[in-house]
Parts: sequence; C-alpha cells; structure tokens
Amino acid sequence: MGQMGQPGIAAMSIWDLKLANPATQATELAHAAMAGVTAQPCLQALCEASDLVISAVTASNTQAVVQEAAQFIRPGAIFLDLNSASPGTKQPCAWLKRPGAHYVEAGVMTSVPPYGIRVPMLLEVIVCVAGWAQ
Repeated sequence: MGQMGQPGIAAMSIWDLKLANPATQATELAHAAMAGVTAQPCLQALCEASDLVISAVTASNTQAVVQEAAQFIRPGAIFLDLNSASPGTKQPCAWLKRPGAHYVEAGVMTSVPPYGIRVPMLLEVIVCVAGWAQ
C-alpha cells in the first residue's frame, strides 16, 4: 500500500506559489503535513520527483506553468493539464520538450459546481517522442 492507503502510490508531493510566499507558507506546509504529502521547494523539484504531475492552475497561468514544467518533467512521466483554458491556449502547451513524456489535456467542460468531482472533462493524450509531440 502506498501513502494514504492507495495501492501503487509510493509518495505524494505538492508545490504551489503559496509555498514561496512567507505570508502563506506556514499554513500551506501545515495543510501538506495534515494530508500526508511532501511539500517540494519548487516546480522543478516536484517534476523531478514525480511520475504524474497534475497541474490545476487558472486558465491564465496554464501556458507559463506548462512551459516551466516542460524543462524538468521526467521521461515517461505524465503531465495532466487540468483546467478550463481554451484550445488556443492549450495547443502550444502540448509541445513538451522531454522525450517520452506524456501531455494529457483535461479540458473542464463546464463550471465545477454543482458537479464537483463528476464535472465533465474532455481528455487528449499527446506523447512526446525525440522532442516532438506525436
């Protein structure tokens, strides 16, 4: 059994801009500790330690986060881009520059409330081979 009672999960980590902000860092570290997850010091550390990276940022931050993560994502890792960004915003995001990395676009199709975890999503998987998406 992995962390939090899930089979196949060896460890869980997080990183958020709030961890870099002295005003919110202590609260975020406490939340991570309560959830049993490791707070990473930066996005690079999170990407280098992860087989699956879930990015759930606002649509306006999507491209910047994907561009930064693409520098550090491990070959064979999956990057799940989960938000309501437009296809025009997400299309350039699919070009991960790590061979063997997988970019999964999860387009949230409507507002989350009242659906919660059952919100409809459109998924598209793009595999990066030798630096170019296929």
